[in-house]
Amino acid sequence: MNLQKVKTIVYFLLRWLKIVLIFIGFIFLFFWILSFTDIPYYAYHSLGTSAGKLKQEPNIIVVLGGSGMPSPDGFMRCYYASKAAQQFPLSKIIIALPFNQTDSFKQLHLMQKELIIHGVDSLRISFEPMGFNTHSQAMNIAKRFDKEKSTLSVLIVTSPEHMYRAVKTFRSAGFTNVGGEPAFEVPSDEEKIKNRHNKQIKSLSFRYNMWSYLNYELLVLREYVAIAYYWVMGWI
Repeated sequence: MNLQKVKTIVYFLLRWLKIVLIFIGFIFLFFWILSFTDIPYYAYHSLGTSAGKLKQEPNIIVVLGGSGMPSPDGFMRCYYASKAAQQFPLSKIIIALPFNQTDSFKQLHLMQKELIIHGVDSLRISFEPMGFNTHSQAMNIAKRFDKEKSTLSVLIVTSPEHMYRAVKTFRSAGFTNVGGEPAFEVPSDEEKIKNRHNKQIKSLSFRYNMWSYLNYELLVLREYVAIAYYWVMGWI
């Protein structure tokens, strides 16, 4: 290969690299501008609420483990699950979290312990450790109640962005009465965390809101990809 061909190849590579970088820059700018609107929050909120609530008392409360324990979403899911367990004292509780060879059942037991701390009877709690994603977890739980799953009501407790896919997956597995309890975060009272008389932090809410909405955008986009994948696979 002569020098002229090498220069030509390098030229085209640099040209395409420039186009890619400009394209990425425009995408980032678009999502940055979007973070100053309410669209990311509404998209996030819609994923958490569009699957619907149960219209009857649940026979089973399924807590999807997410990142396990200790983690922010793990604690939030356990908190909402414990509230649901107290509201519906006759329901069974299933903690669904993949079995991890490195820590045995430690993660599952930590979630169980968190529920017990909040007043849930340990005899009501069982585990689903064999599923490695939402689909396999739903199928494994459906096998436990194979003859009665069409008559049982199931309450899913998971993170808001995951709720739509989780409810649809359990319905696809054969449970006809499925609703969600999204583990929304409850923001702290702004009056307790900042001094309104301090001029240096007047823009605190504005800046934090932008970063929060950027995070919502990432969560929503990732979940839309997952929903599309589940739809292609025929799992929802």
